[in-house]
Amino acid sequence: MRAPTVLLLLTGAAVLRVSLFSELYLRYVQPGLRPYLIVSGCALVLLGLVSAVLRRDAHSHTPRVAWLLTLPALALLLFPPPALGSYSAEREAEQRLAQGMGTFPELPSDPVLDLTLTEFGSRAVYDTERSLEGRTVRLTGFVTQDDDGTWYVTRLAVACCAADATVSRVEIRGASEAPPTDTWVTVTGTWHPGDTVLDAESVRTVRQPANPYEKRT
Repeated sequence: MRAPTVLLLLTGAAVLRVSLFSELYLRYVQPGLRPYLIVSGCALVLLGLVSAVLRRDAHSHTPRVAWLLTLPALALLLFPPPALGSYSAEREAEQRLAQGMGTFPELPSDPVLDLTLTEFGSRAVYDTERSLEGRTVRLTGFVTQDDDGTWYVTRLAVACCAADATVSRVEIRGASEAPPTDTWVTVTGTWHPGDTVLDAESVRTVRQPANPYEKRT
């Protein structure tokens, strides 16, 4: 079997592994793109099989170096890359918050508000009615830290896929000690007026969610 045929089969199998047989695709793209990944994976596998059949009786020589092209596809099949984490977040120079100034939709009356980091940051900066004031908020994300020991709950937001990810982060104050970088945590606390800061009441280590990204609108 020639290297191009193997490359098609390995790449197709890798795409199907992350999209059809697991939820690993959520590390790279939004949930709505799953059907397209499945179709693409099937198409690559089908092309590989057709290529194998058509070239079954061919005796053309494949240079050895061509087989090196199969190594990235094999690595993707066996070791899917992890979701973006603190390294990617730190490359963002600024937080990307929702645009606009003024009022926001009314928050539910729940005793504890589960908010995305993007929504929390938007309300903290732009909400003239200060709807977060006095409310208990729960945020989930991974830990990033500055050199001075300041630490943040951080989340990457994507519009389409991991390639367009931007970062949102909320400074955490009041916790006795910062968890290790890249640890996923849920922090419950109250907004520190005037800043994108949460005064923590509790910090709990959690598992990374199946979809580690927030959706950017």
